[in-house]
Amino acid sequence: MPKVIFLPHEELCPEGAEVEAESGQTVLDVALDNKIYIEHACEMSCACTTCHVVVREGFDSMEESDELEDDMLDKAWGLEPESRLSCQAVIEDEDLVVEIPKYTINQVSERH
Repeated sequence: MPKVIFLPHEELCPEGAEVEAESGQTVLDVALDNKIYIEHACEMSCACTTCHVVVREGFDSMEESDELEDDMLDKAWGLEPESRLSCQAVIEDEDLVVEIPKYTINQVSERH
């Protein structure tokens, strides 16, 4: 059973977390199941970027993102080559190390 390691995030999981996942679950589902409340404004329909994460380890073990996800990711705050929308990132058989960015596009716009 793969594990997902969430790196510490000041607000969502200050200590970080290491949790078990099942193949076929999304990163967001695993986070929510473990009380890590990653924002997901579009209710997991791949219509926003609020659930953006960076997969620091295990990125290549997941299926590639599709065109819709890539188009949404282009709008994400702090986009990196290993960025994914956690609602679309399906866990396969390898462990993942996931970083939740400090801000989402919603939070950035609220601060201005």
